[in-house]
Amino acid sequence: MSTIKFLRSSTHNALRSSLGWCRHAASRPRYNYDLVVLGGGSAGLACAKEAAGCGARVLCFDYVKPTPVGTKWGIGGTCVNVGCIPKKLMHQASLLGEAVHEAVAYGWNVDDKNIRPDWGKLVRSVQNHIKSVNWVTRVDLRDKKVEYVNSMGSFRDSHTIEYVAMPGAEHRQVTSEYVVVAVGGRPRYPDIPGAVELGITSDDIFSYEREPGRTLVVGAGYVGLECACFLKGLGYEPTVMVRSIVLRGFDRQMSELLAAMMTERGIPFLGTTIPKAVERQADGRLLVRYRNTSTQMDGSDVFDTVLWAIGRKGLIEDLNLEAAGVKTHDDKIVVDAAEATSVPHIFAVGDIIYGRPELTPVAILSGRLLARRLFAGSTQLMDYADVATTVFTPLEYSCVGMSEETAIELRGADNIEVFHGYYKPTEFFIPQKSVRHCYLKAVAEVSGDQKILGLHYIGPVAGEVIQGFAAALKSGLTVKTLLNTVGIHPTTAEEFTRLSITKRSGRDPTPASCCS
Repeated sequence: MSTIKFLRSSTHNALRSSLGWCRHAASRPRYNYDLVVLGGGSAGLACAKEAAGCGARVLCFDYVKPTPVGTKWGIGGTCVNVGCIPKKLMHQASLLGEAVHEAVAYGWNVDDKNIRPDWGKLVRSVQNHIKSVNWVTRVDLRDKKVEYVNSMGSFRDSHTIEYVAMPGAEHRQVTSEYVVVAVGGRPRYPDIPGAVELGITSDDIFSYEREPGRTLVVGAGYVGLECACFLKGLGYEPTVMVRSIVLRGFDRQMSELLAAMMTERGIPFLGTTIPKAVERQADGRLLVRYRNTSTQMDGSDVFDTVLWAIGRKGLIEDLNLEAAGVKTHDDKIVVDAAEATSVPHIFAVGDIIYGRPELTPVAILSGRLLARRLFAGSTQLMDYADVATTVFTPLEYSCVGMSEETAIELRGADNIEVFHGYYKPTEFFIPQKSVRHCYLKAVAEVSGDQKILGLHYIGPVAGEVIQGFAAALKSGLTVKTLLNTVGIHPTTAEEFTRLSITKRSGRDPTPASCCS
């Protein structure tokens, strides 16, 4: 069967099955459960709770393998335990340290020279919050009548899930009409000596017991940059090792501006460099050997911590997907527009699926929509286009829609107009903070009312700014509408309503003042 035929037929079968479930629910039970969800992260929990709310009998499996250094956590998945939530808290801690120094310029009597963070207290505070979320999640599952088993579930056949209730116990089996795979992914380690034994990842840093000290962050995706930035803001010394480019997959101009901002703040980059080995020295510190792939020169340096941020892999190895007949691509599961796999009654949502945005809100909404199609007669599919996202660096970078490069590639350079401008946040003036990298742009069509294809922003609270504009963009926002919108003054979001200079014009996009 061709890929196109598979996509069409499996989507049709998934929608037909959902309507059939509604019509013939009274004729059950043929299976132990209507739905078994493998994975208790954002996607799996959203799907399980929504399905239970529709009257389905739902069982959710979730199990976290400890990291090589022994880190483990409770239910909730990456976002709650080792992703979005602790990252944002660490980011906030970093911003607060910066704000203390700014407060002096604003007249606060603060001895900013003697202020330093307590890493241990910060980690305990973050972990206490996470544990409270784990508890609330367990209670919520119970209240919504979702059965939960803290165990690894794997396929015995396409309708049968096998698991071990506790170490040393016999294998048990349950059957289900539908199965949703939502096991997500975990960080990768490079295949070099000492990587696994001596390095850590984002799975470990948020509960790391000792101060990270001088840290080598290997990888320049958003995880690597965010970790490097909050470590710098907390007073440590991160260095970022970049194999090729910073923020691959994002708008190139914005990515380079972000790297320049980090450099200005004292975070060094080792460009076109790959690690070769990590060795523990007699004093306990880590010697990292590396090679610059541009110059072919070898080098080395000593760090207290090495943090791998070189990407993530899908956790398919323990699922025994072959027994169910589910097709994969590398370490991800192939799905169609309805999240159906090659087996029509087996679905996948979240970071485990191939070729979709790996973001928590995407996982949550796709999980809910899938449950509604399966158990509530809905036909609404997840729209994966124009998903907004934010990189939580000191000056945050947020975007929605196309990058400038993608727009040019798809529409042609002559059919694209880019409105852009630098701006000066009012709150930066008194503490004399650098405004060099506060920049935004709108990528739009040339003709007509100039429909906006992408919005990009680097500056304070970028995520809060872009969230509202994301809804506007999905509703067909045009340059005409944007420029006829009255801004809120003095805010940085207002700058989008003042974008009048195009790159094509060659005019200087730097304002003379905050009101120009």
